[in-house]
Amino acid sequence: MTERPTPDLSILETRVYRGANVWSYDRAIHLVVDLGVLEKFPTNTVPGFTETLLQMLPGLREHSCSRGRRGGFVERLHEGTWLGHVAEHCALALQQVVGHDVRRGKTRMVKGRPGVYNVVYGYIDEQVGLAAGRLAVRLVNHLVEADPEFDWDTSLEEFIRRAQRTAFGPSTQAILDEAVSRDIPWIRLNQYSLVQLGQGVHAKRIRATMTSATSAIAVDIASDKDLTTTLLGAAGLPVPKQESVRTVEQCVRAAQRIGYPVVVKPLDGNHGRGVCLDLQDEAEVREAYEVARAESRRGVLIVESLITGKDYRCLIIDGKVAAIAERVPASVTGDGTSSVEQLVDDANADPRRGVGHEKVLTRIKVDAAAVELVREQGFEMSDVPPAGTMVKLALTGNMSTGGISIDRTFEAHPENVEIAEEAARMVGLDIAGIDFICPDITEPVRETGGAICEVNAAPGFRMHTHPTIGEPQFIAKPVVDMLFPPGAQSRIPIVAVTGTNGKTTTSRMISHIFKGMGRKVGMTSTDGVVIDERLLIRSDASGPRSARMVLQNPRVDFAVFEVARGGILREGLGYERNDVAVVLNVQPDHLGLRGIDTVEQLADVKAVLVEAVPRDGHAVLNADDPLVRDMRRRCSGQVVWISMEEPGSEVRDMIDAHCRRGGKALVLNSSERGEMIVVKHGPREMQLAWTHLLPATFNGRARMNVQNVLAAAAAAFAAGAPLHDIRQGLRTFSTNYYLSPGRLNEVEVNGVNVIVDYCHNAPGMRALGDFVDRVGDSMAGSHELARPSRIGVIATAGDRRDQDMRELGEIAAQHFDVVIVREDAQLRGRERGDVSALVTEGVRSAMAEGSRCKQVEVVLDEIEAVRHAMSRANRGDLVVICVDKHGEVMTELENWSPHAQAGSGVSADAPAADPDYVPSEA
Repeated sequence: MTERPTPDLSILETRVYRGANVWSYDRAIHLVVDLGVLEKFPTNTVPGFTETLLQMLPGLREHSCSRGRRGGFVERLHEGTWLGHVAEHCALALQQVVGHDVRRGKTRMVKGRPGVYNVVYGYIDEQVGLAAGRLAVRLVNHLVEADPEFDWDTSLEEFIRRAQRTAFGPSTQAILDEAVSRDIPWIRLNQYSLVQLGQGVHAKRIRATMTSATSAIAVDIASDKDLTTTLLGAAGLPVPKQESVRTVEQCVRAAQRIGYPVVVKPLDGNHGRGVCLDLQDEAEVREAYEVARAESRRGVLIVESLITGKDYRCLIIDGKVAAIAERVPASVTGDGTSSVEQLVDDANADPRRGVGHEKVLTRIKVDAAAVELVREQGFEMSDVPPAGTMVKLALTGNMSTGGISIDRTFEAHPENVEIAEEAARMVGLDIAGIDFICPDITEPVRETGGAICEVNAAPGFRMHTHPTIGEPQFIAKPVVDMLFPPGAQSRIPIVAVTGTNGKTTTSRMISHIFKGMGRKVGMTSTDGVVIDERLLIRSDASGPRSARMVLQNPRVDFAVFEVARGGILREGLGYERNDVAVVLNVQPDHLGLRGIDTVEQLADVKAVLVEAVPRDGHAVLNADDPLVRDMRRRCSGQVVWISMEEPGSEVRDMIDAHCRRGGKALVLNSSERGEMIVVKHGPREMQLAWTHLLPATFNGRARMNVQNVLAAAAAAFAAGAPLHDIRQGLRTFSTNYYLSPGRLNEVEVNGVNVIVDYCHNAPGMRALGDFVDRVGDSMAGSHELARPSRIGVIATAGDRRDQDMRELGEIAAQHFDVVIVREDAQLRGRERGDVSALVTEGVRSAMAEGSRCKQVEVVLDEIEAVRHAMSRANRGDLVVICVDKHGEVMTELENWSPHAQAGSGVSADAPAADPDYVPSEA
């Protein structure tokens, strides 16, 4: 029996990248999809698939795909392409239907998993992008085999409505488009219209057309129409006569005092709701009172004299008129054959009209007030007005009630412009909408009898950016000019640090250098988020969410991000670009997780930081690591090399050639006096510091910290720090617990030398072991009677591969006399005892081959392992504790009595042994 296609396309996994990632330079959605049996059926083998798809999504005809020309994707469909690729293009086309201009996408097979594909495509709104992916998959399955429960038109309409609910309004979108055109970054702060423009100390906020500079008092004044009219009148500006009332009787009496015709409206209304115009007698006033009262939040109404004329909106931005629009109330014009109701339906069928502010025009709403207004003009909704007769359906010209706008920006009389600008200044609004009623805006209102009837805070931009008649005005430009004047900065410098080992220490060094320069540094690391030396969050904060937290903080003027592999794979970088990227090393760690199985794939992940460097940025790369060295090809900016190799080596020859071309590098030059860090920039060489004089290097013995110093100095140099500030920062940075908790902290407990470090993988243990050997050798020379013992407390995370855990044990056995194996509190999918068994297996394997270690013990609990190690140590011994919870470990060390028994190394009040302690066979 011949196999036939069945709707098997399914989504296995969904990821949202909110910044640069391994797939794209910009944010993207990543779907892992399984084609099932459809892997055997490309599009040209499914009858009618392509034709029906193009009918449903005609926008696909514009897709170029890999052909690079219009219609390229249609060619691929006819030739035969796989349905995961089709889902990618459908997701893009669906977003384009709702006005999102996204074109980036790619589909690649998951290595080693036939029929499973990575589908990656761009997005503007996260929720819309995810919904587009889900609907695309459902559509593809429906075209393979019709689903009776799937209605395309209904599903598409629901998708469009969802997109409209989450989309920015026309005003906000106009400002964002202008900001993007100026390379000003933005962050959406909620699901509505609250947006941050800029980063850190340069950040400004907008909500629709209100800005962080908008005065709350001015908004309150504009919301109080009575107070607004009083202030404007006191300034000599033309305003109508008015009174505020609370009861219907007060309303009637006020109308009599002012003189008919009058207007009744809510004191705190907006969008023209509850406004009743041209009231001619007491009966109409009483009726209008109920209408206006229903729209008032505080129960206070305004009665004012009726000013006749056309309705104009003057938009004032930063004290200057930016645009003027004539607002025409919702109306229809008779054609001699259609009823009023039919004419309204025809008007609402205009694709430019939508619900609320979702489109450039709002649908005309036929309510009781509209029906009554039509009746007052001598028609019923079912009547056919004569051709050319205009029938009003609203008295006010608000766009939100279905009105249209005509641009009059360059027609207004200069005196009217001056009056509008003065009104905005009197109220105190940075962005204001001044409503004029006058016969003609081209004539002075003081002569024609016009007046200002209202001042609006947060005025809508739609009538100016998308006028029904006339040229659109680019009013977002003066708004952005006001928030970010020419030459003003919107970004803060970002230094991002990655690598298998050394990220946290290097990030802390860079932060310390710039902190000494007076900068307000925001730093993220595996220990938490630090803002200007204050720890705000204590957790692993090396991911994109923590980075966004720093960029939102208004105190930060310099950012240092530790970027881990997991965050890049999970969500991308979380920001657009980094001015300086630092890559320390790429070594086998975390392999076998999230599709990263080789060290070369891990290097591709780390290289995302290098790809996020702009043309005027820098990438600090470790030339001694071949995988890092290869990343230079991915950098759009300048490369700054660091190296610990000796002059004359192949790496140093490459660096010298790089500097002869004007490049930058930091290297070590050895002499009889020690190692000197040298800054090379073109033909110049500048001495920075002796390594043995920098506290973090332990007299040059901590080679991993020598490398970290080189990287930190290179990053600071690339970011513009003067050499004397870099030198001072490095000289004052030490690995004490207060500056670098959990990273090579040295303490003395009862004569025992204790090193506390976060070492947790085999490459890190190799570097730590080298340090232990150097320190241990120096200690051995100071003890004549006996060689000091080296005791190591080691562990690793449960999500490492079995061979990585064994390798950790093998390396530790080369450097310690006694190895105590513990486990982390979080086992990461392992059973208790599994990790320690594998590490112990590695130690014993090395012991069998004659390693330094003579005894291995298992104490699963971290604190109990520390207690056991300290109880074994004698004065002069070296204890190295690889920690998980460094704070708890340091507290435990502080609790040990300073009056330990001489020679025994056991505290007089040492705790009892751990019940999980398992002595090993020597």
